[in-house]
Amino acid sequence: MIEEKGISPDRRHFLKVSTGIAAAGLTASLLPSQASAKSKNNKHQHKDKKLWHKVQKEFVLDKKTTYMNIGTTGSMPKDILKNYQENNQSVAENPWDMQNKFGEWPYVTEMTTSIAQGFGANADEIILNRNTTDGMCSIINGLHFESGDVILTTHHEHVAANSPLYVVAARYGVEVIYLDIPVDTGDNSITEQQFVDLFIEAANEYAGRVRLITFSHITYKTGTRLPAKRICQEVAIPNQIPTLIDGAHGIGMLDLDFHDIGCDFYTGAGHKWQCGPGATGILFVLNSAKRLDEYWSDRENPLWFINSSLGHADYLGTQLQFQYIGNDNYPAKQALTDACDMWDEIGRDVIEERVLSLSKLCKQQIKATFPNAAIYSPDIDELASAITSFNPFGDVNDLETLTEFRDRLREETGFIIRTTDFKIQQSDTEDTHALRISTHLFHDEDDVNGLVEVMLHIYNQMA
Repeated sequence: MIEEKGISPDRRHFLKVSTGIAAAGLTASLLPSQASAKSKNNKHQHKDKKLWHKVQKEFVLDKKTTYMNIGTTGSMPKDILKNYQENNQSVAENPWDMQNKFGEWPYVTEMTTSIAQGFGANADEIILNRNTTDGMCSIINGLHFESGDVILTTHHEHVAANSPLYVVAARYGVEVIYLDIPVDTGDNSITEQQFVDLFIEAANEYAGRVRLITFSHITYKTGTRLPAKRICQEVAIPNQIPTLIDGAHGIGMLDLDFHDIGCDFYTGAGHKWQCGPGATGILFVLNSAKRLDEYWSDRENPLWFINSSLGHADYLGTQLQFQYIGNDNYPAKQALTDACDMWDEIGRDVIEERVLSLSKLCKQQIKATFPNAAIYSPDIDELASAITSFNPFGDVNDLETLTEFRDRLREETGFIIRTTDFKIQQSDTEDTHALRISTHLFHDEDDVNGLVEVMLHIYNQMA
């Protein structure tokens, strides 16, 4: 039975007693404001401003800087950080039973139950792991590939995917097809349909051999959001191909519903947009991976638990086999759970709308201020994310100049962003370089406008 996505009264109670956020006055004021977040009238806009101001106060980021590199790692809210520290203290004082703070073995059952509804998943479909790479490696290396199998992916994947894909190609003779996905360059217009057609054509070309489709929901290079639901439902499911989505930037940024997307596996980071501790992540496994038995009926045991202490114990169930890898960092997993609860209390739809609106403002301000800049992040709703990648300089292959710009921005103004590199087409002989900006729930319009203003100042000095 699929549980309805929502927030149970028990979860709200759990949040109040475990994180202290209610005591800080945040919880009580957030929930009534959810409806006002989408309102257009001035009264509600004023309330929204107060809401986000309170959210900003929950973060302990260095006031001398403006941190806009959440795509690399986020920042824990202060009340969750405080609870994390207290739980670490409890474990240090009582390492044997941990004062029963995390329930009975395997100590994460209450956590996964709490997290699942916020992602449109059942409790037994959520595994709290280390990060996106952990999830990608566990699934790709665990699938029962054989020589001649084909995996479809894209040319803008992170090493979290490329590394295990390299292993299965070298180890089993799997053919990995890196599809040239469309890249917005400002001189072209890209559409959802182009991505869907690309996967349809590849699935037809390699019909009968494609054993997996894996792709980033949001590419870390340009911030392009791929049409994950359409790829799953219009390409993968009709062709009985399982899907594994790299959701490193999806969790905590987007209002996700894994069942609605229709993927088999979705794995993402806890420490980026979800603002949990380092070395935490979420892996979604649809219905104990039973669809694999249907899709891969020609192979016995299509999924092995290659990263588990319980790979031999099928009677314990898929979730527990994935979850239990010896002793774990339970305070960190609890802190991730608390961060998820805070996001659910605010409203994941409200957060998505907020961070995407700030990113849209960022893109529009860059377009107006740097009319000749190359902007690689789509500014259309269907493909947009809270990441903006662009290069204001004429030579987009010049890494040295862009690195100097990034470093001067941090040293002279306190704005922290990063650079990224990619090939617009796989056949390119040189990498394209870009600045990458992340806008999150602890930012506001003044941060975005301030960033663009100081970038123009430094650009004029360097031009």
